[in-house]
Amino acid sequence: MIVKLRPSRLEPIFDARPWGVNSLAPLFPEQNNLKEKIGEAWLTGEKCRFADGPFAGSTLGEAWAQMPVECTGTKLRPEGAFPILVKFIFTDDKLSVQVHPDDDYASQHEKQAGRRGKTEMWYFVSARPRSEILFGLKPGVERDSFRRAIDDATVENFVVRVPTKARDAIFVPAGTVHAIGAGFVLCEIQEQSDITYRVYDYNRRNAAGETRALHIDKAMDVIRFGEQEGGKIEPVTIERGPLSETYLAACRYFVTEHWEFSESISQKTSPEHFDLLISIAGRGLIETGEEKIAYAPAQVWLMPAALGAYQIVPQERTEFLRTFVPGGLDEYVRQLGERGVSESQLTQLVHK
Repeated sequence: MIVKLRPSRLEPIFDARPWGVNSLAPLFPEQNNLKEKIGEAWLTGEKCRFADGPFAGSTLGEAWAQMPVECTGTKLRPEGAFPILVKFIFTDDKLSVQVHPDDDYASQHEKQAGRRGKTEMWYFVSARPRSEILFGLKPGVERDSFRRAIDDATVENFVVRVPTKARDAIFVPAGTVHAIGAGFVLCEIQEQSDITYRVYDYNRRNAAGETRALHIDKAMDVIRFGEQEGGKIEPVTIERGPLSETYLAACRYFVTEHWEFSESISQKTSPEHFDLLISIAGRGLIETGEEKIAYAPAQVWLMPAALGAYQIVPQERTEFLRTFVPGGLDEYVRQLGERGVSESQLTQLVHK
């Protein structure tokens, strides 16, 4: 299949959640005064449709199965679901206390849900004062005591409270007990999976008086007891001309960087993998060849692997998240080392 190589934008899908908000402004100013609380905007879900480009009108799931190697990259073939799910999450209340399975557990127990586990990371776009998340079990918490806490509705006492502000980032490995608090807008980057095991949901009820399902047995199967992993990221920023490039997290499922700039920058895709560019703030143009494509906040762009050189010309200060599936972590580590990232810094960024 021959396709024109150019950046392609995907349309979001909005998902109602009981902890969501009635306005998604300023990221989505048209989503205002909503009758139903929206909690998530899915940007690369399988049912998200391409707004333009060679696959315009097709869903990501339909297009992914047809994409040639020039789009996907030489080290990533379009088998199964598109590998990365990007969301914006909007919280006016706490999310449930929950945990996600890893790939091994999902492949055995979640056939209908895609067999894929869920490791993720969060980048906080905004936060109300004194906002916090729950992340990871406190030292010494054991299986039996945590199970009793579920029955006693005292789960929060067993999980670490982490004050969180705008521009913080959190890496969340599968198996980690966590809950996003109220007052956040964040970008979530994760495996393409929607498997969540809730252990406590604050006894919330819907309009029909029904509580949401809990998944206690499966949660107890996958929770990581003992030493906890992940948590608040210690980012590393390198100034490269007009570009402030911040390295956030790298694992086998995704690599994520934060770009900030106010002048034009030149970039280049790798033939090994596609890139996703997620606009957080700013407007301007993505220029490739003779194409000049306008970008705005809260958009995601699929950059084909074989696209090659392109420029981003901002009209105002711009922030992007760049994320991709690495062909191999060793090569990415080597590249960071060449850019001046130290060994000790690499141990904080890379999760193997």
